[in-house]
Amino acid sequence: MSVRLFVGNLAFDVTESDLRELFSAAGEVSQVRIPTDRETGKPRGFAFVDFDDRAHAEEAVRRFNQHMFKDRAIAVNEARAQESRPPGGPVSRPPARPGPVAGTRSTWSGPLISDPDDDQEMLGQPRRSYGPDASAKDKRKQKGRASKEERGPKGPLPERGGGPVFLGDSFEDDEDDQAIDDFALWALEDAKNKDEE
Repeated sequence: MSVRLFVGNLAFDVTESDLRELFSAAGEVSQVRIPTDRETGKPRGFAFVDFDDRAHAEEAVRRFNQHMFKDRAIAVNEARAQESRPPGGPVSRPPARPGPVAGTRSTWSGPLISDPDDDQEMLGQPRRSYGPDASAKDKRKQKGRASKEERGPKGPLPERGGGPVFLGDSFEDDEDDQAIDDFALWALEDAKNKDEE
């Protein structure tokens, strides 16, 4: 029965003939397969190497695991059958430790070497208290500001003056423009005279 090895961390330019040449030092290689990405067609960075003899496969794992090949340390181990893999893909990760429940606070202080409940030295020592939980933001009253109910309704927005005035196409008389300018100068001079008095 043939033994299939998984070869990981390969350079993307590695070919089947390169792998066949490398692994033939451990024994006769029956098949080499480099999977490619479905969309791009480029190699995915790993391969499968099959040996007919289990002793040759074990020798290849012993010799080539963490071996430098094309400037990369390759990982070589026996491939597992697809149904025996854990859910979530070929790489198994340790399960995440459950964190604290939202709204609770940790009361342990000290070096984060191990879990305080597991550390026998820390069991008899006092734990740090962080004080009571803060009140909800909407329940706190801001200093110096009245609540919306106490302020009353807001009035209409004031109109802003200024900006260009468009009087239409019929207003093209230069004499009228001069009269408007004279009026503005007269108002400005009148304001200066009041200031001087």
